[in-house]
This record gives sequence, C-alpha cells and structure tokens, in this order.
Amino acid sequence: MQTSEKGFDLIRKYEGLQLAAYVCPGGKLTIGYGHTGPDVTKGRKIDAEEANALLEHDVQRFERAVNELVTVPMTQGMFDALISFSFNLGAGSLKNSTLLKKLNSDDREAAANEFLRWNKAMGKVLAGLTARRESERELFLA
Repeated sequence: MQTSEKGFDLIRKYEGLQLAAYVCPGGKLTIGYGHTGPDVTKGRKIDAEEANALLEHDVQRFERAVNELVTVPMTQGMFDALISFSFNLGAGSLKNSTLLKKLNSDDREAAANEFLRWNKAMGKVLAGLTARRESERELFLA
C-alpha cells in the first residue's frame, strides 16, 4: 500500500512546516515536515518544495515498514494512520507496540485505542501529541 493524500495531510498538519532547522520536543534537530537525519544541521534552511520532497522520501521508508509489519488486511485509513504514527515515533515503536500486536490479532477496535497511549514526549503528555493520536485513531477507524 501507499500513503494517500489524507495521510500526507495528517502528517503535514501535525508536523508543521519549518523551513529552518530546529530542535523538536523530542530533542532531535528537525527541518521541513519533521525530517531528521545527518543532513539536518544547525542553521540549515530549505524551501517548501524541498520540504515536500523530503517528506515524500521519508514516508517511503515507513510505507515499507508498515507493509512488512502488518499481517492483516488494512483499509487506506488504517494504513495512513499507521504511517503518521510511525513517521512521528519511528517504525521501531510500531514494531514493538501493543497496537501492532492487537492489529495483527485482528482486534481493530483495541488496536485503535492503543493510539491514545502514545501522547508523551520525554515523559510529558503533550496536547499536540494527544490531538495527533486522536486524529490517527479517527482515521484508523474510518
């Protein structure tokens, strides 16, 4: 499966667009729509076109991971929600999550409720993460 425009829109909404490198609430140097990595350096600046290109490139990595990790059929909404979740938290978080275990056991409602548990950064509940997880849950169930 591939991410739909709804999935990209969800990521863009919650990541926000930053054209200059900054440190995110999780403590990582970030640019564009949540892009991290060795190419993000203090003082780096990009334009919106480059931000979108980085996002599309980054999402491909999470598409591969979600497609490999999920063993049950998914709707587009489920897939997009898992891409947003993984993009924000990393594929390793999804791989080791109760969310994935419940989904792969075909308990979709229980899996959907697991999104809401992932609303902390550095041990603190963040309103933005709470809103994001609620949006991901809603899309997952759509």
